[in-house]
Order: sequence, then C-alpha cells, then structure tokens
Amino acid sequence: MPRECNDTNCTKESCEGCASRGKEQTDFSEPMNQYSNIKNVIGVVSGKGGVGKSLVTSLLAVEMAKKGYKTAILDADITGPSIPKIFGIHARPESAEEGLKPVVSSKNIKIMSTNLILERETDPVVWRGPVIANMVKQFWSEVYWGEIDYMFVDMPPGTGDVPLTVYQSLPVNSIVIVASPQELVQMIVEKAVRMAELMKVKVAGIVENMSYLKCPDCGKEIAVFGESRVEELAKKYQINHFAKLPIDLEAARLCDEGKIEELDRTWLKEFTAGLIDFDN
Repeated sequence: MPRECNDTNCTKESCEGCASRGKEQTDFSEPMNQYSNIKNVIGVVSGKGGVGKSLVTSLLAVEMAKKGYKTAILDADITGPSIPKIFGIHARPESAEEGLKPVVSSKNIKIMSTNLILERETDPVVWRGPVIANMVKQFWSEVYWGEIDYMFVDMPPGTGDVPLTVYQSLPVNSIVIVASPQELVQMIVEKAVRMAELMKVKVAGIVENMSYLKCPDCGKEIAVFGESRVEELAKKYQINHFAKLPIDLEAARLCDEGKIEELDRTWLKEFTAGLIDFDN
C-alpha cells in the first residue's frame, strides 16, 4: 500500500493505522549550512520583471558592506541570473569540506548564483519548477557562507514557485519591494504586499527605481515614466522606509562592465540605515 505522509523519517511500509495518516507537511524550513551563521535574511522582490530588482539587490549589498557588515547575495533568480554580471564575477565556486564556497567580490561580498555553476555563462537554464526550487534550497543549505550579517536574496519576479520556496524554506526576516512609477505598479505592489502577509513576513521598505532622470545641464528632475507614487504607496501600506532611484547612465555603464562596487552614490544610504533599525 503506498504511503500517504510526507515524513521522510518514517520507516513504515504502509500508512494504515498511523496517527499521522493524511496530515500535510506544514514546516518546509530548510536547515542552514551547519558551518554558517547568517543573522539576517532580506528578500528583494518585485511583482513584475524589468524594474531593476537585481540592481537594487546589488546596491543594497554594496551599501551594507560599506557600513562594515559582512554581506552576501543569494541569487534565487535561477533562470535569469544577473548578479554575477553586475559584479563582474566569472570564477567558479570551490568545494570545501564545509560545503560549496561562494565566490567573493572585490569588496568582500559573498555571492552564489546559477551562472557560476554552469559550464558556460550563456547556457540557458531549462529546468522545471521543482528542480529550480531545490536549487534555491541547496544554495542555502549546501553552501558554506560562513559568518554573514546580512544576506540579500534576489528573487525572480512574481509570486510563483521560487518566491514561495524562499518564503517557506529560508528564515526571511523581511522583504524589500522594488517597483517603477507606472500606473500599473499599485496593483503589482499590492500583490507583493499581500503575498508577504500570507507568508507572515514584514515589508521593510519600497524602492522606486527609474523614478526620474536628472537633466545633465539644468539639474531638473524629469519623470520619464510618470510622477513618483512611492510615498503614496508607502503610506497606503504603512511602510516606513522608501527610496527613489533615478535613471543613471553611470550606474548602467558600471553594471555592464561588472563594476557596480565602484558606483559612488548615496541613494540607499538612509534606506539601509532604516533596514538595520527595522530588523533589529
């Protein structure tokens, strides 16, 4: 007779007469790598693609590293990994007795991403949902992260398998929502907020990317994608911390060159200070 439970420690051949018969698994948490100590896990999410979520993830990690914190990025956007490109990382992770070692950036940010384990960086990741979800779990439990103060998890857009896996498997302290100023954003932000509520995870802040373009001649801020609504949305959803990121040619150039750590901007300085207060 086939088993009907999810208890991996069960040795019975049949579920007949078992008190746990028919009960669904409720705890999906994945154990941390036993040689690692990760104090804070912050998810970076977006309701749709193309809003600069990976850029914001990178900038948050860089800003935290500048403040002296031991920082890491777990790139959970398995089929669209861009974190290694932004940091100019091409080395493959090394194996150790403690587990697979993340690659370390020039400013000591530890990074693990699918692109770092593919034979060729341009190879597509043609995997089904369960395989992708398991890869996220392995990045958490089988990677030797060591001592980390803040880990940022770059999630794929939407509310599918991988975001659900991150929420259920990792001890996420809070999330940062990344959005853009378009009219549709309110609905998209609300979906991200509602999913966080369902998962019982707090929203630490909203970052509005591509908020404006500063004229190089007169300094006027031009709302290319419509007027900013981040303050309105933050107030509506009772989110205390928000930030506006402009369209910045220097940031785009450094991302393309893999030198994001060289960007000299203070856009997220106060925002990250708010994250520290929020998670403490």
